[in-house]
Amino acid sequence: MADPANYRPAPGTIPDSPGVYRFRDEHGRVIYVGKAKSLRSRLNSYFADFASLHPRTQTMLRTAAGVDWTVVGTEVEALQLEYSWIKEFNPRFNVRYRDDKSYPYLAVTLDEEFPRVMVMRGAKRKGVRYFGPYSHAWAIRETVDLLLRVFPVRTCKPGVFKRARHSDRPCLLGYIDKCSAPCVGRIDAAAHRRLAEDFCAFMAGDTGRFIKEIERRMLEAAAAEEYERAARLRDDMRALQRALEKQAVVLGEAVDCDVIAFAEDPLEAAVQVFYVRGGRIRGQRGWVVDKVSDVTTADLVEHFLLQLYGESEAVPREVLVPAEPPDAAAMAELLAERRGGPVRIRVPRRGDKKALLETVARNAAEALRQHKTRRAGDLTTRSKALQEIQEALELPEAPLRIECYDVSNLQGTNVVASMVVFEDGLARKSEYRRFAIKTVQGQDDVRSIHEVITRRFKRYLAERDKAGQEGGDAGGVLASYGFQEAGEREQSAPAGGARKFAYPPNLVVVDGGPAQVAAAQRALEELGVADVAVCGLAKRMEEIWLPGEEDPVILPRGSEGLFLMQRVRDEAHRFAVAYHRQRRSKAMTAGELDGVPGLGPARRTALLKHFGSLKRLREATVAQIAEVPGIGPRTAEQIAAALHGGAPPNGRAAGKAAASRGAPPGDAPGRVPTEEDSADGGGR
Repeated sequence: MADPANYRPAPGTIPDSPGVYRFRDEHGRVIYVGKAKSLRSRLNSYFADFASLHPRTQTMLRTAAGVDWTVVGTEVEALQLEYSWIKEFNPRFNVRYRDDKSYPYLAVTLDEEFPRVMVMRGAKRKGVRYFGPYSHAWAIRETVDLLLRVFPVRTCKPGVFKRARHSDRPCLLGYIDKCSAPCVGRIDAAAHRRLAEDFCAFMAGDTGRFIKEIERRMLEAAAAEEYERAARLRDDMRALQRALEKQAVVLGEAVDCDVIAFAEDPLEAAVQVFYVRGGRIRGQRGWVVDKVSDVTTADLVEHFLLQLYGESEAVPREVLVPAEPPDAAAMAELLAERRGGPVRIRVPRRGDKKALLETVARNAAEALRQHKTRRAGDLTTRSKALQEIQEALELPEAPLRIECYDVSNLQGTNVVASMVVFEDGLARKSEYRRFAIKTVQGQDDVRSIHEVITRRFKRYLAERDKAGQEGGDAGGVLASYGFQEAGEREQSAPAGGARKFAYPPNLVVVDGGPAQVAAAQRALEELGVADVAVCGLAKRMEEIWLPGEEDPVILPRGSEGLFLMQRVRDEAHRFAVAYHRQRRSKAMTAGELDGVPGLGPARRTALLKHFGSLKRLREATVAQIAEVPGIGPRTAEQIAAALHGGAPPNGRAAGKAAASRGAPPGDAPGRVPTEEDSADGGGR
């Protein structure tokens, strides 16, 4: 690793003007390209306070061995040069988008004597008109099949076309009038080109002109009593209308725009683009990107616009984005040069365009989820991730079982914690556990972590000792390796039953930094557990903290090890938040119905299940409440009084009344059930 101070430019040598700079490694390879309004200000920010930089930026600076720059006249020139250098050098620390899949286009080969309509993938060719991209090739073929009735353009391959010319016999499409058969001279090259251009005009959004023309000819044929010709024109018009119906109308007919949205986490981002032409969604496309540097959403937008429109002339009049790029005016000017007309880059704030942007964002989130699922499902990738974690944390063996703990609360109330388990890199939801914090009041994540680790490993030690005393090799061995059913509650596990905590992890991960890691390590030491490794994963910088270490471990951005650690941490956070919301909801419900005689947990659940929510229960009449099974007229009156501010009967009388009606044990007034450690139940 190089010391940035060794290659820092001398004071006064960096110009105070727009430009583009390159960081190179010791072998001369370009590893990062950036642009700046002021080269002096931007480059000095890299060297002024190294410790305050983001860890990813620090890694880039340590990898580099030198920096050079080129001065340009304007910010637009800087954008153009930055794009050219990124494409030329492919720097490892720059944001690089890659397609999440290969998207097909509808292509019209206007560069040929007899243009051909076809499905095309891959690199674009000069002289070919493209429409799309489409999500599926069959969607293109359905559209083409409908349009060939009206625009019978050639669709055959060059070999088929050449054989038809030699044999003077058209293919099947020529016989059924879905091709104008230029191969046998039914139509000359100029007329066939006009058909292809009309096809392109219709696909580009000029639809009304063709439908009105066909309708006019149909009425003329009907007036002239040429009913067969009128019927054919009617079918042609319906075919065009069906082709239009396959493309959703989302905005006004005159609107041409690209709608771009992102879904991101600290490691990766997914981007989706919807292409809207003539107010209709003509296609969509998606990319994913590894965040190898510290970038904001605005930075991602700038990089993506450069990649999407860098060499393309298919720039719309308007581009809708979730955040404006840092140099919005310069980017708009650059895109206007590409288009040959004004381009507007804006963030929609209200109306149909904002709603469409939200739809695109949901598609981006789904694309990111699917990408992570595919990545996590690969056995080779999981093995590599476990090996990277083992090497980074210097573990004696790969952490085949990882347990992660997270704490959730709202302003110190309803404090809960979660434990999620990953075995061989995959979530094992039957082993998930959740904890209601007992000894900690208020927001104290450190003490909460200490309590949770203590409770979990006390159970482990107790079940391990119990297995040793029983001497049951088969049952003890199976339980120690996790072959057991998930119990419902910690207190209710029968003697000799499932041992839920008998299998110790190789690695304990806590959501937090040095304080939380120290609390977890202290809990293990107090219990005498010395063979379990502990670490913490902090959200802000995604750094890994080890007990007693002053500096964190930084896994490379994009590494499979960091991806797995982040996924484990995020799953623990999700599970903890879900349990906290459940506890909070139960507490709110219990508070309003607290003190109603004869109304225990079972009847409260029946009420909420019947009415769907506490709001609907509050709006119900006494008669409607009494319709719930197990709720009598008198209890219904007391429930209504409690929900509308009435004073319920005193506790002693209520208790006697409940006893006289045979209320089940445990439904005593004012008792709220307490949650103990319990299983996830398969991801409820």
